[in-house]
Amino acid sequence: MDFEAIFRAQLDALRAEGNYRIFANLARRCGAFPRAVDHGGDRGEITVWCSNDYLGMGQHPKVLAAMHAALDECGAGAGGTRNISGTNRYHVALEAELADLHGKEAALLFTSGYVSNWATLSTLGSRLPDAVILSDALNHASMIEGIRHARCAKKIWRHNDVEDLDRNLSECPPGSAKIVAFESVYSMDGDIAPIAEIVEVAERHGAMTYLDEVHAVGMYGPRGGGVAEALGLSDRITIIEGTLGKAFGVIGGYITGSAALCDFIRSFASGFIFTTALPPHVAAGALASVRHLKTSSAEREAHRARVAQLRARLDALGIPHLRNPSHIIPVMIKDPVKCRQISDMLLRDWGIYVQPINYPTVAKGTERLRITPTPLHSDADIEHLVGALSSLWSRCALSRAVA
Repeated sequence: MDFEAIFRAQLDALRAEGNYRIFANLARRCGAFPRAVDHGGDRGEITVWCSNDYLGMGQHPKVLAAMHAALDECGAGAGGTRNISGTNRYHVALEAELADLHGKEAALLFTSGYVSNWATLSTLGSRLPDAVILSDALNHASMIEGIRHARCAKKIWRHNDVEDLDRNLSECPPGSAKIVAFESVYSMDGDIAPIAEIVEVAERHGAMTYLDEVHAVGMYGPRGGGVAEALGLSDRITIIEGTLGKAFGVIGGYITGSAALCDFIRSFASGFIFTTALPPHVAAGALASVRHLKTSSAEREAHRARVAQLRARLDALGIPHLRNPSHIIPVMIKDPVKCRQISDMLLRDWGIYVQPINYPTVAKGTERLRITPTPLHSDADIEHLVGALSSLWSRCALSRAVA
């Protein structure tokens, strides 16, 4: 069998569909976010408009200082898994800080948000008796993978449809361990789950709730505890999962919950047990970021202002974007080839980097540029972006939104 030919044929098909992914070879400029240097082209400095470092905390002086100090103190790596020499005082302090952030007894660190979802859901589904996981139809791939590896019964309920969730819970066998898994902010459309209604239905059926807050931690709530904190619902949710790689600006994932639950996952999840721990300096940086955003609302307030400003300018120019209550602005193109072309032209001709979002990340026919303003984008940056989009909309004969 010619394996190389199979690889090439499938990659060629992906290119023909307009869904082949091309990575931008960038180097973020320390202290100059959202600027970066494009090492894959000849533009030199460019402006990043699609970063998940939503608040620019990856460049914050407190975060960098904490990482430098821990690097000098502990060296580069953790030295092993958490069980075998890898647990460092920064891991312990960060877990305590995250538990406090969400009002929970305990927290457990993972190497990424993907791993925390995969490891936790797969462990719950495989070890709880007669488990049934009820998953929102638009849950992240990491949650889907965790559920698949759990090899337990599952039900998919229509996205954000509480009545459909209620029906599905009613159909679960009596005595089954029911786990309702959903997100707060959905990253591609930017919509927000009806958390209060979901919790009420889950409680009525005696179900555990598992809430992914990766696109919300640091961003919402008086201390950055996410949408659940903003709504005063954290105490009614069994497990709150989050990431350190988005608004907190570093890398890593975590869960928070009761002490027994976190110990249960710590003791049985292979994705935790057999993975080398986060480097201490990474944990130290995350710790500094979480602590800062617990007491500072300036970043969140500036961020909301920038999001509103960009939405208003897009509206004024008729650039179509999805309406949602979150910080994510999906600019809709609805064609994979044009989406890729516009992204390329923005980078080549305007020095603007926005990665195209195509299938399978989003459904075919809903291709978009996912734009994420930050507090550090200036008025001039916004005008440069909307001017470029307006020009390309005319050049590519795309429809404008009607006011």
